[in-house]
Amino acid sequence: MSNIFCFQCQEVAGGKGCTIRGICGKTDKVANLQDLMIYTLKGIAILQEKGLEKGIRFSKANHFMLNGLFMTITNANFDDTVFVEKIKEAIILREEVKKELIDQGVTLGELCDAATFEVKSDSEIFAKADAIEVGVLATENEDVRSLRELIIYGLKGMAAYAEHALNLGKEDEEIYDFIVKALASTLNDALSVDDLVALTLETGKFGVDTMAMLDVANTGAYGNPEITEVNIGVRSNPAILISGHDLKDLEELLEQTKDTGVDVYTHGEMLPAHYYPFFKKYSNFVGNYGNAWWKQNEEFESFNGPILFTTNCIIPPRESYADRVYTTGATGYPGFKYIKDREDGKAKDFSEIIAYAKKLPAPKEIEKGKIVGGFAHAQVFALADKVVEAVKSGAIKKFFVMAGCDGRMKSRNYYTEFAEKLPKDTVILTAGCAKYRYNKLNLGDISGIPRVLDAGQCNDSYSLAVIALKLKEVFELNDINELPIAYNIAWYEQKAVIVLLALLYLGVKNIHLGPTLPAFLSPNVAKVLVENFGIAGIGTVDEDLKMFLG
Repeated sequence: MSNIFCFQCQEVAGGKGCTIRGICGKTDKVANLQDLMIYTLKGIAILQEKGLEKGIRFSKANHFMLNGLFMTITNANFDDTVFVEKIKEAIILREEVKKELIDQGVTLGELCDAATFEVKSDSEIFAKADAIEVGVLATENEDVRSLRELIIYGLKGMAAYAEHALNLGKEDEEIYDFIVKALASTLNDALSVDDLVALTLETGKFGVDTMAMLDVANTGAYGNPEITEVNIGVRSNPAILISGHDLKDLEELLEQTKDTGVDVYTHGEMLPAHYYPFFKKYSNFVGNYGNAWWKQNEEFESFNGPILFTTNCIIPPRESYADRVYTTGATGYPGFKYIKDREDGKAKDFSEIIAYAKKLPAPKEIEKGKIVGGFAHAQVFALADKVVEAVKSGAIKKFFVMAGCDGRMKSRNYYTEFAEKLPKDTVILTAGCAKYRYNKLNLGDISGIPRVLDAGQCNDSYSLAVIALKLKEVFELNDINELPIAYNIAWYEQKAVIVLLALLYLGVKNIHLGPTLPAFLSPNVAKVLVENFGIAGIGTVDEDLKMFLG
């Protein structure tokens, strides 16, 4: 018997699954508690589904569901004590939902273990987390297991994006209802493989809806991203480094640091915050420090000031900077200080991290220069005439969507080499931290259009889909796949999974996914994706360029 079984990310052990501890750094305890968290959410979802049949919704349960799913994303939360307390909350919430349904005359009937199990102590929680029925391998049929996990991982990504939108006051009952339905369905043994394939595509549909909702939330609060040069050098002031994806956290941090003498730099997926007009009013919003998440050990050490994680992308820290790291929201790591969530409509209190920053030296400069971004759909539409003319004249022969995630594997050097070897009449469309493999290369421009167009965070892959649909309309094509666009996408975690499912729902075919195909795809499920959607892996750069350029 292995201690755990987890295969949700790209870097799984042996390309098959982590069985002792996570490659990400999570312990067997945390891995199993995450499985129990999901199992308990499925039990709540089964009860919520019974409520939906009678038109009864549970707002508190919906919000809890988003956060509970988000906590289990790769590199989000490593703290077993947090998961124990969260599971206790989940069970209390489950019983509250059950009581409310009974009080409203809903017949519950026979319920499954996920909706009824009891634990009376922390030790019983750990024991339940180790139970076979809780984990991934509880589903014996390999294809059913593969599809159930594909759906769950899509839901995790969807929940992350929905929580960001919720923090900005946007939510959608239909999205909540679907998450409830999909979670409950993963415990329904009556569903066939065909049923689960259909549910997988429906997950993609609601992935599109969720990313569209977040796009409206972000642009409504902060304006449409615009072409922006972002400084990658440093100033001489003490500073805070903010990482992750949550723009509301950034807004509140900037508001509380203005006029304090403390600068704020972005890291990783927070880089695209610089593209929003709203944030440009803060004179202490200085620039971006460092690269993708996996280089944080060396870069956090040299930053000197405190670091704030608003979402996933944490890796086990070096002792030299561990006492300078703060987490908030769904994130956590043993020993890191935690900044509590908002209460009664008030902003989070960042006074502790600001006070600490003032005591520390300024960041050490690790590079100089600027990088350009801000090419979300509104900005590209503003350049539409220029782009269309470049395509019609042959100045732009092809677009390459190279969105997604970065990671530690040396095989990811493929994406740097691929970008360097692309012909000079091609343009890269990107979003997510995969861009750090090439966004600092001098790839030039085509008639003033940069050859790397960065739309933003991983959720802004939605912008790339919107751009493709607009080009389809402009060129009066019948099929999005007739466009001169190729998809060579890197993936790492579950937010990339929901982006992939969203693209499949929109009808995009022949997506190449690397550096390896997901371990959670069984041979038969992979075959369905290959035959129906043309999903493929990557080869060598030279082979793939020859294939893509035909």
